[in-house]
Order: sequence, then structure tokens, then C-alpha cells
Amino acid sequence: MKGYLGLVLCLFVLFSCARVGSPVGGAKDTIPPVFTGSNIDTTRTNIGRSIGELRLDFDEYVTLKDVSRNLTISPPIKLKKVLPTMLGSKTVLVQWEGDLQENTTYNFNFGNAIADLNEGNVLPYFTFAFSTGPKLDELYITGDIFDGMKPKPTERELLEGSKNNFVVGLYKAEDSLDFRKKPYYIAKADEQGYFELNYLSPGQYRLVAFNDENQNSVVDPGKESVGFPEYIIDLDSSISSLPIELFPSSKPVRYVETKTIAGGVELIFEGNPEQIEITTDNSKVNDFKILHRKHSDTARVYFDADALGIGITQSENIKFKYVAEDKSGDASVFYRKIADENMTLSNVSGAVVRPSSKMLFESNFPVTSLQTQNWKLQQDSTLNLEFNARILEGNPFKFEIEAPFEQNKKYTLSVPRQSVFSYYTNNDKAYEFNFTVDRKENYGTLVVQLANLPDKPFWMQLLDEKQAVVTNIKEPGTTFSFENISPGIYSLRILIDENENGFWDLANINTLERAERVVVFPKKLEIRPLWENREYWDVQSNTTQMPATELGSNSNNDEDLD
Repeated sequence: MKGYLGLVLCLFVLFSCARVGSPVGGAKDTIPPVFTGSNIDTTRTNIGRSIGELRLDFDEYVTLKDVSRNLTISPPIKLKKVLPTMLGSKTVLVQWEGDLQENTTYNFNFGNAIADLNEGNVLPYFTFAFSTGPKLDELYITGDIFDGMKPKPTERELLEGSKNNFVVGLYKAEDSLDFRKKPYYIAKADEQGYFELNYLSPGQYRLVAFNDENQNSVVDPGKESVGFPEYIIDLDSSISSLPIELFPSSKPVRYVETKTIAGGVELIFEGNPEQIEITTDNSKVNDFKILHRKHSDTARVYFDADALGIGITQSENIKFKYVAEDKSGDASVFYRKIADENMTLSNVSGAVVRPSSKMLFESNFPVTSLQTQNWKLQQDSTLNLEFNARILEGNPFKFEIEAPFEQNKKYTLSVPRQSVFSYYTNNDKAYEFNFTVDRKENYGTLVVQLANLPDKPFWMQLLDEKQAVVTNIKEPGTTFSFENISPGIYSLRILIDENENGFWDLANINTLERAERVVVFPKKLEIRPLWENREYWDVQSNTTQMPATELGSNSNNDEDLD
């Protein structure tokens, strides 16, 4: 019996010693791991170029979280292995391929990757640097990255922080700049947008910051916002508190593909070309219409497949030639007419709409004309109303109805068949749209008085809390009233057309052309029901100091964004 108890006791002791887990009872561990040493000596200089790995030791078992997102190495090296992965260890191991550069300082920044295994306490922004030369480079650049399209975060928002993918990098200016490659130096910003580029060597650099959404450490034009100074940084001393604003970026113009759509085909491009020309040598396609909205990435070719006898019983290869700005080439598609490609109409404004004199509708075909003599607009099923209908300028897929709508009333719009026309078709069925105009007391008003307006054309945009554009107005004048706004938190911004081309130009990383100027109203705006919010905005200084009592009279030329 004693032998049996002794065996059980030994097994219990062995199991307890081997277990790596949370202790039972006692205060919860809140202390992050402590670094205790590495395979590199304490001077961290004159390290052999063929060392091949970095080992970091800690005082407890650690794990690595989201290494691809957190770990940055400057200058970049090709990694082979980073451990531990799932299981814990007291050592972090980083292995790489090839020899290191001579007389170069390497900086390993682990972000928030290192955490203790038991409680997940993070060792924030742990860095380790060493040099293959006789000394560590000591220069640095620090700063803050902001989204230039949004209001700057408040002190409270900065304290709370928010998840972002902001990255900042340096490219050597003497190199031929290839932004498809990783920067020579790179660092990730923290949750407040603050960054540090440490252990930098003197020299001339191009600094680029971007929102690295796919976490590949390079800018993806057209998908990721980007920001950069106009000048080359001549780094002979450290730089502190450098602000960088990020703006949407553009892609180079490139043809992507051609697809079949209702009524024809669609050529898809990248880079939002200003103009697209399309021709074809196909003798059967001798009557067609081209629709391309300026700076749009699609060009649609419409034709009457039945009349031309194209793609009715089987697919036919149709070839086109295109010219999109400075790019030209061939495009083709195996076209077969879509079986059900009838024109459809829909109510964009919804079944319950804000008090307004306009209702918005949409078609899956571009609308070329409206024959409204047989249309009928009724209030509460009895009262016939006069109305005006027009196709929206700049967006032929939408049309609006303007009438003296009254709040808390029900309306029906009847659209008979063959009264909405596109290039080669029309609506072959009748539509009846029922909607109710909501009460005015459910909405608020924002009155903005503008001073020191830009001397170039501009647009003012009202955005909701998710940064979706609610209203877009071109050159609204000195006083503007946003009527019937749903309650919520909003922001304002002005986009300035500095080159006067009728388009707000995005940042171009390949040509190092910065985005055109944006002025963001410096605070967020709360809209309440039955409440008029009056604001003053000096656009030049971006200040709001004028008392609301001095605001001028309202004017209203509100136009919903298409």
C-alpha cells in the first residue's frame, strides 16, 4: 500500500513540474515577459554577416501573436523561420536566408507580437538592434500618421486608440525608386498613429507612409491610402514630431477584362482613365453606343443583339480596340446575349423617405429619355399631383421626380410600360412605387457659414459616422443649409480641384504627385431631431471661432450625391 501511494505521489509531482499553465489561485499575473539575453553579445556591434539567426531569451514562456502583422525588420531580410508558433518557449528564434550587409544596423521591432503564454500579457513594441559594423546607427525619425480624409482624432480618441495598419518607410533617394519593393527602413505605427524609425544611418531618403491593409509592407496603389513629403529627407540629424496625412491613391491606367452585361459588354480598367475610346472591326457590330463617365473605370458598349444577330444561339467572339489615355490595346469577349436582360426600375429613396421635394429612382440601363405624359403621381390614392422628371446629369442610370411632397403622406408613382427609354430598349413592364414621406420632426438641420473660400473650384461633402458621403455640393456659396438630416454624428470636408480638371485627383505614388488639397472641418457634428446646428468655418485657417449668432442667412442648393 505504501509503495502504491509513493508511486501516485511521484506521478503527481512529475505532472505538476512538467505542466506549463496558469497557477491555481492567487493574484492574476499582469506583468509582461522580461528580456534576459540573446545570442548576440552586449555591445551588439561587429556581428558576423553570416550569423543567420537571432535568439532572444525571456524569463517565462512566451508565444508570438500575428507575427506577419507585428514583426518589422529594417533593412528587410528574407525570413526562413520565426518561433515559437503555437506552443510556448522561453526563447524567440528568428532565422533568415543569406548574409547580412556590411556596416549596417539591423532593427527588429516585434510590435505587440510577444506575450506570455499563460495570461497573454503583451511586451509592447519590443525592439532589438545590432550592427555588422563597429557602431550602431543612432539617428531616428518620429511622427504621427493621420487619415487626411477624416477629422483629426480627439485627445480622448488618441488615448483610446484604434486598430490600424499604418506603416512608414524610408527608401534610399539615390536608388531608382521602386515602390513595389519593401522600404529600406520600415516601422509600424501604434494604435494612436505614432511611429518611430530608429537606428537610421545618415543619408538622403524618400519617406512614404501608407495604410498597409494587406500587410505586405509595400504600397498597393488604388487600394491603400498613402502620404509622403514633397521633398527628399536629408538625414544628418534626428527628426521629431513629423506629421503625415494619408489620402486615397490612384493606380496606373491598365485594361483588366471585358464582360457581358445586359444590353452589351463592359470593358473594365484600372486607374480611372479620364477618357476611353473604343472601336471594332467586327462587321456585324455596325451600330453601337459607348458610355464612359469621365474618370470612371468602366466603359460600356451597348448594341441591339437581336437586330444585329449577335450571340443569340451561341457565343461569338467580339474584338475591340481601345485607347485609354496613353494606353492602347486589344480586348475581346465571347458574347452571348443574357436570356433575361430586360430593363428594371427601382426606388433608390426607399419606402419611407426624408421630407424632400425629390424622389430618386434607378435603372439597370442608362436612361436616354423619359416619356412622362402617362405617368401618374397620387397622394393618398386620391389626389393627382403635378411633377417634373429629369435624368441626373453625370449619372444616366438615375432619374428623379420633383413634386410638392408633404410629410406624413402616402404616395404612389405609376410608370406605364414603354415610357422609360435606353439606347435600344425600354421598360417592357409597368411599375408602381409606393412610399411615405416621413415627419420633419424626425430630422435635424445643419447650417454652415463659410469664410475665406478656396480660389479654385471645390466640393463640400457631408459624411456620416462611417465616412460615407451623404451629400456632395459643388461650390455651395458662403452659407449653406443641409435640411432634413437623419440624427447622428457627421463630419464635413472640402475637396479642392487645384488643377481645375473637374476631378479631385488622388495621390500617385509612382510619380510622387500628392493628392489635391483637402480641408476637414476640425470637429465632429451631432445632428438631433428638430434641432438646427449652426456652424462657422474659416476654410483658409480651418477654424470655427466665430459665434453662431453672427451667422448669415441660409441658402439651399442641396444636391444628393449620385
